[in-house]
Amino acid sequence: MLSNPTGPMPGKPSTSFRAEMLFLSTFLVGWAFFLLPLPFRGQLTVPFDVVISSLRQTFPEASRGYTLMVALLGGLLTLLGGYRERKGLYLPPWLREFRTSGMILGWRILGGALALLYSFRLTPVAWTDAGIPQFIWATLSVSVALIIPIGAVVVQWFVAYGGLEFVGVLAQPVMRPLFRLPGRAALDALASWVGSYSVGLYLTRSVYRQGGYTKREVVTIATCFSTVSMGFVGVVAATLDLLPIFPLVVCLYFLCVVVLAVMLVRMPPINRVPDEYFSGIKTTSTEAPEACERLWRRAWRAALDTAKTAPPFFQNSLKAFRDGLVLASSILGTVIAVGTVALLIAEFTPMFHYLGQPLVPLLKLLGFQEATEMAPALLIGITEMYIPALLVADSGEAARFFVAVLSVSQLIFFSSLGPMMMDMFRDVPIRMKDLLILFGIRTAVLIPFLGGVVRLLVALGILKGG
Repeated sequence: MLSNPTGPMPGKPSTSFRAEMLFLSTFLVGWAFFLLPLPFRGQLTVPFDVVISSLRQTFPEASRGYTLMVALLGGLLTLLGGYRERKGLYLPPWLREFRTSGMILGWRILGGALALLYSFRLTPVAWTDAGIPQFIWATLSVSVALIIPIGAVVVQWFVAYGGLEFVGVLAQPVMRPLFRLPGRAALDALASWVGSYSVGLYLTRSVYRQGGYTKREVVTIATCFSTVSMGFVGVVAATLDLLPIFPLVVCLYFLCVVVLAVMLVRMPPINRVPDEYFSGIKTTSTEAPEACERLWRRAWRAALDTAKTAPPFFQNSLKAFRDGLVLASSILGTVIAVGTVALLIAEFTPMFHYLGQPLVPLLKLLGFQEATEMAPALLIGITEMYIPALLVADSGEAARFFVAVLSVSQLIFFSSLGPMMMDMFRDVPIRMKDLLILFGIRTAVLIPFLGGVVRLLVALGILKGG
């Protein structure tokens, strides 16, 4: 096609101008949705949390009914997809998302059955007294079912209209040398930090399937940067009466995540994952430096190049919402089933009490008087990150601070994040054995590191000894 030497037609905006407006509007709205602080019901939060909380609290029955439907559909569609595949029948693209292993199929069916029990309040009284239905069903399951489709729409704006490339180019000088990741991975980490690890994992999955990450990069992001959100860190701090020193909790948590990521990306099992792309697809990188060009200019140009070729806004948003629904229904049953089993082990067996006993001498060596009470909390976080806070709620300030930072920095837990990783990235080698190894390494590094930091803070008078 011949170019027009005189510029665009009068009265018709240029492709470049439309791309600029599309990039800026989606980037700023998306950024505000996940990052803009605003007061809501007596606390400071972000619009994303306001939307999810409002839906849960304003329409509680509808939210739980929707969640039940999503959980049941996951198991039924997995069975349907497996049946059609065995019979050699046609599988539409959306149904292919439900193909999985026999083990995950079992978890999904169990999750659907448990969803029925939770929904109709048929669980044993002991479970109710332990708060398991309230946490697994009313809080976790409903949140996951709402967060993924809604978050998927806003995340897709970043991916499709240039925001991902813009952040990626700016962050590349830090992400590549420190973490062996492309700069775009910074947005995944940010999505988890300010929103939810569910949103961060969805973004990682979307970029991976478009050829933007290798399998090794996916494992790195999922296990090192699918962090606990700022809001949950605040919940833990409030539970342990640490809000007066909340900035200190957050800063140390961030430092722990960064230091551990730098270490783990250079160690097994992460560094043994192959640098292979999804189905052999690889996107053209926009991160290679060019001579005499400023970083901001490269970031701006990369964003506009992406926005120029992006699909229509409403069509793309609708597709993202549909994909989010498919993903939510495919993983929710696994989250419910594995989460329930993990909490039952934590609540009704002495497993973690016995496993924690070898850590008592180490904690005493680090100067903690409540070493016996603290020890189980150091390992029980693998089931659910909030339980450690409950075990040390009555301990001294130093012990509470230590456990608070440790529990949110361990990252890997099996009430939600672990099964979510394994189910969302079935073609990536994220195995339970590797997650257990990574949890063990993180914990082994964090205990002496945080113990030394706490001793220093006590010596400086910032924390009360204990």
